Amino acid sequence: MTVFTYARVSTLDQNTDLQEQALKKAYPNATYRQEKKSGTTAKNREVLNLLLDMIDQGDKLVVWKLDRLARNMNDLTNIIALLNDKGAALEILDQKIDTSTAGGKAFLQMLGIFAEFETNLRKERQLAGIAAAKAKGKHLGRKPSLTDDQKILIKIKHKTGMNPTQLSKKYGVSRATIYNVLKKSA
Repeated sequence: MTVFTYARVSTLDQNTDLQEQALKKAYPNATYRQEKKSGTTAKNREVLNLLLDMIDQGDKLVVWKLDRLARNMNDLTNIIALLNDKGAALEILDQKIDTSTAGGKAFLQMLGIFAEFETNLRKERQLAGIAAAKAKGKHLGRKPSLTDDQKILIKIKHKTGMNPTQLSKKYGVSRATIYNVLKKSA
């Protein structure tokens, strides 16, 4: 039996130190892998997919917390099904779940539903925050690269003979930005 431990954080500025400590304490001789990728979906998580390919009959995948593995029921169900098909197990240290037992399998499915629910709540809160900011008249997104006055000057200078390349250099923006300004005046 081979034990594979997996740690994941969502962004490059986060670290896996807490996860690594817990995983190495529980399984000091396990094959440890970490990944820095968003966890809202299991797609494009190369390290996780590599581990799932490597796992074989009797092996075990160990994670610190459920949300480090999957944040939606579809991904969780697919990972569990893959492990079951291979005759492997999943252990989640924080919740003390081991899918090699019937109770562990049932409890894991319940936790998966709550993990997906939390992800959906977070999305709702984010959308509510955006709507509130818009209602207050706050500008969302990056700052405009040109002021309205600059856009007027660009249109005037273009009509007097300056080409988009010259205008882009003068105003420090891309030619595509210049073309967009000119297109809006047409």
